[in-house]
Amino acid sequence: MLSYIIRRLLLLIFVLYGVVTLVFFLIHMIPGDPVDIMLGDYALPGDKQELRQNLGLDRPLHIQYKEYLTGIVTGDLGISIHSKRKVLDEIVERMPASFELMLGAMTVALLIAFPFGILSALKPYGFLDGASMLASFIGVAMPNFWLGPLLIILFSIQLDWLPVNERGGLEHLILPSITLGTAMAAMLSRMIRSSMLEVLGEDYIQNARAKGLKERQVILKHALRNALIPVITIIGLQIGVLLSGAIITEAIFDWPGMGSLLLDGIYNRNYPVVQGCILVIAGIYVLVNLVTDITYAWVDPRVRLS
Repeated sequence: MLSYIIRRLLLLIFVLYGVVTLVFFLIHMIPGDPVDIMLGDYALPGDKQELRQNLGLDRPLHIQYKEYLTGIVTGDLGISIHSKRKVLDEIVERMPASFELMLGAMTVALLIAFPFGILSALKPYGFLDGASMLASFIGVAMPNFWLGPLLIILFSIQLDWLPVNERGGLEHLILPSITLGTAMAAMLSRMIRSSMLEVLGEDYIQNARAKGLKERQVILKHALRNALIPVITIIGLQIGVLLSGAIITEAIFDWPGMGSLLLDGIYNRNYPVVQGCILVIAGIYVLVNLVTDITYAWVDPRVRLS
């Protein structure tokens, strides 16, 4: 197990290096000049050249790349072109909001997916199963940029129940969490259903019932635990997806997380911010996958990592 973890951590270094390299050159190839965005189209050429020198954008691209890699090794993700603050400080400042939204969306997804998935598996092809299947299709088909404004119109404008803008108490978290977690709940409920159906047909489930165990014990202790392997995979992968895919949701609800910071960086051609955000998100994504693999062995002792 230890050797497996060490190999995965070493692989993490190469993955992040590839991400950094790809993002660095792609972001510099995007049309648009941050100097023009900052000073406007009518600024004097001399002022533009001076600002470009101050920002280090006049140096050859390979020199900028070398300096950026050196900074990453020392823990320096660079300085924001616009705010003149350290990129790492801005990301750390936004991370609690992103993790809060991720946990909220994950909570919504699990609260919906597990009851519907288990009940659909216990009574397959019945009314509840059909209704769950229809709800899953609708949930997957609804994009965030459509569902978010719809929830705002209904619960904020028409009913005036929940606030919309910015981060605050629990009431501010409800709508963006539902918006972000609905698609995951739809997909996860179908995964739980199919996995439970497969497990419920196994011989050890019939043996547990033959021993006189209560149906609740059979379902929760024996069937559900063995059905969690593929479900854990989806949950682990979705953590990274929720962090990176929250950009639209954060923009709709004016949520001050890493997604909105990344979106602002792309819009303003703020190279260090874009590179730093993607590097952090990629690192979290790979680490979550590692934790997911290790969790396999804990949930199912038959799984051995080597």
